[in-house]
Parts: sequence; structure tokens; C-alpha cells
Amino acid sequence: MGFKRFDPSDLVISNDAVTSAAWSNNTPTVTSFFTSSTQVVSSTSEYYFNVYQTSSTDSTAAVQFGVVYCDSKGSGSTFLNALVTGSTPTKTNYGQYRTLVLGDENASFIFGNQTSSYFYALNVERARYKESLLPGTMTLSLSGSGGLIQLTDDSSLNSAAVFTDAGRRYNLVSGSAGTIYTDADQPEGWTSNSGSYGWFLPDVGLLLLNGEALDGAGADGGIVLNTTRSFDSASYNQSKVVNALNQAGTGNYGWTLNSKETLSSDFVFVRARNNEFNYSENPAFISGSTGEVLFDSFIDDPKTYITTVGLYNDNNELLAVAKLSRPLQKDFTKELLVRVKLDF
Repeated sequence: MGFKRFDPSDLVISNDAVTSAAWSNNTPTVTSFFTSSTQVVSSTSEYYFNVYQTSSTDSTAAVQFGVVYCDSKGSGSTFLNALVTGSTPTKTNYGQYRTLVLGDENASFIFGNQTSSYFYALNVERARYKESLLPGTMTLSLSGSGGLIQLTDDSSLNSAAVFTDAGRRYNLVSGSAGTIYTDADQPEGWTSNSGSYGWFLPDVGLLLLNGEALDGAGADGGIVLNTTRSFDSASYNQSKVVNALNQAGTGNYGWTLNSKETLSSDFVFVRARNNEFNYSENPAFISGSTGEVLFDSFIDDPKTYITTVGLYNDNNELLAVAKLSRPLQKDFTKELLVRVKLDF
């Protein structure tokens, strides 16, 4: 067995980006959206739905994302306590997302250039994506009486991302797969009166849909979603987003989403120069009774066969082993270079 200390140039760190489809079974686009009959009759149905890619009773059903309605005024759901007017789940939802994204209980959500007091949060199930969602590849299709809209993020317009307490943030704009649909009046792909369509936060798997933008007329870029903002009343507004997704799906438009993961790899270059590792401690080299080398050729023209590379620390403790696919012959006329890759 021979040992050799690595030079700094023998160690290289590399980062590779791996992308994959976000939805179950590695599906890039979902066109049918289902809710659970059990949840629909529960108290949380006033403001929140889990959405599946197939019927929730199907053996392959899995939660793909959740839809939450959030309102700073507390409209759209019943009071948590009849004696405390204005305290509702939708108001609590708004405050939770404000804390998560903005980190300031006094801040407001400004979509594009317009402040919005209500929005829909689409939370992608954590099991659906790897490290983060992939900007510039998403297409979200919604349809209503105002027509069909397709939304993507505006990462292609931004040389540097805007960072929030929840990581990177991009505007949701009219477009598809990172390509922005623009016109002379709205070069950013926003609506005519309500700013952008919301925010895309890839690092936490979250989309915030601007309720005012979706409620707008078709001529203004909306779909006439008709969000109901009555107080102390269960409006089930999130179901309107699910319906808008399914209505778009009937025309074979859906939600295309991809995820991204950065894999760090350590490359170790193990070099055996011509005068190294030509002798072996294998008992086949030496006589067990006399300790002499068995054959003269083992002295004058030795040949070894390298099958394994071990990585040791300074205490000669074995940390990792790399097995070669086949033995590699080594003698004074050959030099070997073995690249060992460690993924983590």
C-alpha cells in the first residue's frame, strides 16, 4: 500500500444545476385540478384548499399545491369570534404572508406599481420541488368570463433579483415560459390598472396572485374572477382560482412548472507518476519464508494493478473508497490519472 499527499491543484469543487419537472410523476404540466370532498366540507374550506392532480380518492393522488385567500380587511370568511369583529382567517392569512415575505407587519404588498389589499397565495407542495422553483420556465394559465390569460415571471427583464425575507422575488406578468407578452401601453406585461399580476418567489415555492388584477375586465388584462369581499361571510374565494385553472385546462392550457437543484461535487485528481506505486505489499511479491522477492522481474521490471483508490486524512484514517471499473496496469513506463467525484 502506498500513500501520497494531494497538492491543492488536485482538489476542485464544482457546482452543477439539475432541473426537473415539478409535478408528480415528473410531469411538467398539469391541466386538471381536483380538491378533496373531505376538505370542502371542513371549516378551512372558507379560505384554503389543497389541490390534487387527480381525484383525491385515486391511489396516485398527491397534493400538488395549496390555494389560500388572503385579505387585509378580513373579508371573505366568517369571524373567528363573533365578539371580535374583523378577526377572520383571511386577515390572519394576510398577516402571516406579510411576515413571511415582507418581514414587517406594517408593510404593504405592492404588485408592480399598485398596492393590493387582497391576494391569492399558491403554495407549491414542498415534495414537488427540489431546492427551489426555476425562474423563466413557468406558465400559469387562468380562464374566466374575461378570457384566458397566461402568466410567467419577469426574471428575463431583471439583471439582478429583488430579495425579500423569503428569498428572490419576481413579478408575475403576462407571458409564457419566461417570454413576456408586451404592448405599447404596458411594456412590462402588467395589467392596465392594477399593476403586475403578483409575485413569484421561487426559493419558497410560492406565488402570490394579485386579486385586483384577476378581478379586472378582459380589456384591462383580467379574467373577471369576481372575488367576493363581504364581511362575516364564507365566500370560498379560493375555489374561484381552482375553477379558473380548470377552465383553462379544458382548452389544454395548464400550469407548467420546473424545479432546480444545485449539486456540489468535489473532484479529486489522483495522480500516479511513472516512478510511483510500481511495487506492491501483496504477499505474492515476496517469499513468506525468506522475505525475498520471488522473481527478478519484480525488481527490475515490476508491474502492479491498481484496483482501488482510498482517501485518507492526516491520521491515516480511511474516509472514502473509489473502486475502479477494471484493474489498471502500472509500471515505470506508465503514468495514471484517476478522477474521483464526491457528490453531496
